[in-house]
Amino acid sequence: MKLWQKEGVVTDEQIERFTVGRDRDLDLYLAPFDALGNIAHATMLQSIGLLTEGELLLLKAQLVAIYDEIGEGEFAIEDGVEDVHSQVELLLTRQLGDIGKKIHAGRSRNDQVLVDLKLFTRDRLWAVAEATRRVFDTLITRSEQHKDDLLPGYTHLQIAMPSSFGLWFGAYAEGLADDMYMLQTAYRFANRNPLGSGAGYGSSFPLNRTMTTELLGFEGMHVNVVYAQMSRGKTEQTALNALAAVASTLSRLAMDVCLYNSQNFGFLTLPDALTTGSSIMPHKKNPDVAELLRAKTNRLKALPMEVMLVMSNLPSGYHRDMQLLKEVLMPAFDEILDCLSIAQFMLEKIEVKANLLDSAKYDLLFSVERVNQLVLGGMPFREAYQTVGREIAEHTYRTDGPASPRELHHTHEGSIGNLMNEQIVAHMDAAITGFGAEQVKRAIDSLMARE
Repeated sequence: MKLWQKEGVVTDEQIERFTVGRDRDLDLYLAPFDALGNIAHATMLQSIGLLTEGELLLLKAQLVAIYDEIGEGEFAIEDGVEDVHSQVELLLTRQLGDIGKKIHAGRSRNDQVLVDLKLFTRDRLWAVAEATRRVFDTLITRSEQHKDDLLPGYTHLQIAMPSSFGLWFGAYAEGLADDMYMLQTAYRFANRNPLGSGAGYGSSFPLNRTMTTELLGFEGMHVNVVYAQMSRGKTEQTALNALAAVASTLSRLAMDVCLYNSQNFGFLTLPDALTTGSSIMPHKKNPDVAELLRAKTNRLKALPMEVMLVMSNLPSGYHRDMQLLKEVLMPAFDEILDCLSIAQFMLEKIEVKANLLDSAKYDLLFSVERVNQLVLGGMPFREAYQTVGREIAEHTYRTDGPASPRELHHTHEGSIGNLMNEQIVAHMDAAITGFGAEQVKRAIDSLMARE
């Protein structure tokens, strides 16, 4: 069964296989959202006289039952059925006869697919936001736990200045707080209603698009019906850009873990349960978890470009090219959620090494502190810089004694002695609040209410 199929017309089997592609598998991601979209659409059709109140009650009861079946993992797209939209309409028609056939009035499969994708993307972005917040909270906790444990700071992979594990964990926390604003932007873009745009040119039925917007908890609608269809591709790319931002933060964190866990650095260790071994070298404890986290997140960073290339040079209106975007978007959410989960687990288990900077090999880390001591004593900065440079060159530079530069006095905002993690938490809280997810939940709960 195909929603577009005409009586007596049969598509060649090879053409059908090529054009359907992976849609039957990927459409299972859309199944619960297709049920939601159908309930909203049917409710609107009843309000404009295309369904009776009794017909709406029957349709909603069946759609709620289908939604529950999907949640229980019992829903499947049958052989010979093209996609999830066809399957849902088939189930409605089996149960309700001609009433089930009425539900597609005032709608094209184009806006049906698009509203499902908007609802799916909105839902998955919120799941990513919640998982990102959990990693963020872990980073803040570890930052506070280890704010007094010093760590070598590097530039150009050369020792530079003293840092701390408090700063290191906190830096990635603030990175995720910034990433959260990108997730919020993508969420708010997905949170716009395309339903009622039809094939991109509207309908002669007196559709109430404001009503379906409110029923589905959308923040607003894509007003222009042509642009509603043109948002396909942009929605996916915006979402993937946000995922890529989170992935970029995680990949850099994973690289640090790989580096700091190595024997040459030795700043932290992964417990044995988080490492793997070698088939030939009995001493090996490989940080595979961090390496794969790095690889998986690096791969995610490429996906926005893949969408951009698929959409390149397309004119306005719908084109079948867009079908391929599902293959990029949907698995990406599974991947980033898996990466966030394993990152949180790894961060909870990492063991930090204390007293790292006690070693004489880190004496030069404190050269800037020595310069600052001289400046505080009245010496101009440039002269102090040259003086300490000579001390280093002439091997007279020392970090012991009563005025040791190892005594740190960093008090300004965001420094070793003043992490200001509470400000970073407030930044994250503001980003989370901006999603408006509670409004969405209330709308969906109301839409699905059993009467």
